[in-house]
Amino acid sequence: MNEKNFDYLKDQVKYTGFGEALEGELRQNIEQQQATFSLKHDTFYGDDKVSAELHFKKSDQTDLYFFNSYKVTLQKEGRPESLEQTFYINRGNNITLKEAYNLMEGRAVNKNLTNKEGQEYNAWVQLDFKDADANGNFRQKHYHENYGYDLEAVVSRHPIKELDNPSHKDDLLNSLKKGNRQSATFIKDGQEVKQYIEATPQFKTLTIYDADQRRLDTRQAKEQQQSQSSETSKKQDIKAKQSNGEEDGPGEQQEKKQRRKAQKL
Repeated sequence: MNEKNFDYLKDQVKYTGFGEALEGELRQNIEQQQATFSLKHDTFYGDDKVSAELHFKKSDQTDLYFFNSYKVTLQKEGRPESLEQTFYINRGNNITLKEAYNLMEGRAVNKNLTNKEGQEYNAWVQLDFKDADANGNFRQKHYHENYGYDLEAVVSRHPIKELDNPSHKDDLLNSLKKGNRQSATFIKDGQEVKQYIEATPQFKTLTIYDADQRRLDTRQAKEQQQSQSSETSKKQDIKAKQSNGEEDGPGEQQEKKQRRKAQKL
């Protein structure tokens, strides 16, 4: 058995999100020198069951094996029908299992991709559930950098507490880029309120949910954004007045008036 090939595949499986539990089966199948083989992996995200079948194939010319793709079946609690999608393995650009789940939930994932010429580019990826290929696989929609979706700028329009801490802000943005529905602390009327947000590149905005993960309508989301803009404007006005001396206390204002009178005399 080619140990280097096994180590490469082992790491590839691990970092695509399947962990180390499949190492034994992977080794066993390679030692048996089968032309093709599959490994199965089950996990849960909340109450949603995600089953994956990983596909491997041996080279026709050498003893090398390749991890070509994995098929995901998403079974949501309370729904009789399941959803299936195959994700293909590309060097350095793999969709991880959690990202695959997020895509199948309808969310967008930010990835560095490589075109046919080998050039790397960044794009938001989202499944188009209205468009499937001949194999029943949903096609991917790509929103490239020139599409104009600036996640950081969009998030910054909302009164989110985590934005005040650089480390928490980075964690928030990175989670959204992976397609997660991420919890965030909104400041409403001086109170902290837990809500959830998703990146929505197609409409260059965020999708916002309440603490029970019920989606807020567009009007509510706009009201929150306008409230934040109003608070920001007030703070800026206060700072401007303070710099001009307009926000001094009564004693300080009286003292300044007296000084101005003395200067005129």
